[in-house]
Amino acid sequence: MSNLTLALAILGGLVLAAVVAYNTLTSRRNAPRQPDATDRDLSEADRPSSSSDGVEPMLHIDPHPTPGHERHEPLFDPDLPAPSANPVPTAERRGGLDPLIDVIAPVSLDGLASGDAAIAAMPPTRRAGSKPVAIEGLNEHTGQWEPPVPGQRYSAFQVGVQLANRTGALNEIEYSEFVVKAQAFADAVNGALEFPEMLDEVARARELDQFASAHDAQLGFVLRALHAAWSPGYVQQNAARLGFVAGIIPGRMVLPTSEAGLPPILGLSFDTQAALADDPAQSAIRELSLSLDVPQVDRAEQPFRRMREAAATLAREMDGVVTDSDGQLLREETMDVIGADLEQLYDTLESRDLAAGSPLARRLFS
Repeated sequence: MSNLTLALAILGGLVLAAVVAYNTLTSRRNAPRQPDATDRDLSEADRPSSSSDGVEPMLHIDPHPTPGHERHEPLFDPDLPAPSANPVPTAERRGGLDPLIDVIAPVSLDGLASGDAAIAAMPPTRRAGSKPVAIEGLNEHTGQWEPPVPGQRYSAFQVGVQLANRTGALNEIEYSEFVVKAQAFADAVNGALEFPEMLDEVARARELDQFASAHDAQLGFVLRALHAAWSPGYVQQNAARLGFVAGIIPGRMVLPTSEAGLPPILGLSFDTQAALADDPAQSAIRELSLSLDVPQVDRAEQPFRRMREAAATLAREMDGVVTDSDGQLLREETMDVIGADLEQLYDTLESRDLAAGSPLARRLFS
């Protein structure tokens, strides 16, 4: 073998080694980042958790407070008044039903009715169109309005339907359906039912819906990877360090409140398909969303401050940037403006007795 042939062979080997090394380095750089092996096993984070998730609202990813119309049916959340010596079923003394956001039809009785009879008389579906319907009884012993309970006796009932939710305002068709259900219940318990005027209630529903639509702020930040993508485990590990736990839906985590059963303070979501992949470690995630449903979370939780801090921490730890849904960087001055607008929104909601995070606000904005 001549010296020239040997030199060419050596040169070819060096070039091949360089190509292999370059490809290996590029592959490593492009591979999704994996969680630290020294941290606790995050396999639990892949499992749905219903106890810590609370109520999961549907959110728009939007960095500015804007009206939202992705709406679903709310639940009545009783907030019982203190008992009095001589309780009377008036519009000023309500249980979970409240004249501020409900149409309430009182049912008077000649005597007492049992909770068992009331439960048997309940309509099979407790909704009128997209609006929830609730029935409450005035407990003979406690003097409180409550959903009928077996073994208890009641001196009066009230049937209510919600005026508005995120599906819109109560309309004439829904009101008529409510009347049919309420009348059937009253007949079954031998009660006399009194309905408010339909046109007045429908007009009140439209006014409430207009107010709710104008003050339904749902915020969202997008965290985008600057260089290497993230694996689901890497995202879950970093989010868990900030207090996030697994949600019901794969690819969703939530920051729960200290009180069980309440909506989460924040939501974090990424590609569901990446979370469900056969080998999630090889799934590449290049962005995730942080979300806040403003009316659902108590102001005292300081949700926007915590949202900003979580976004900043994740961006720093995961080598990413915080943007809006259009990819525009969200700077500190922009965050300050949003925060100031939110304070005004909180004040407005409180002035209407619909403070963010209250039972009435959670029902209206759901």
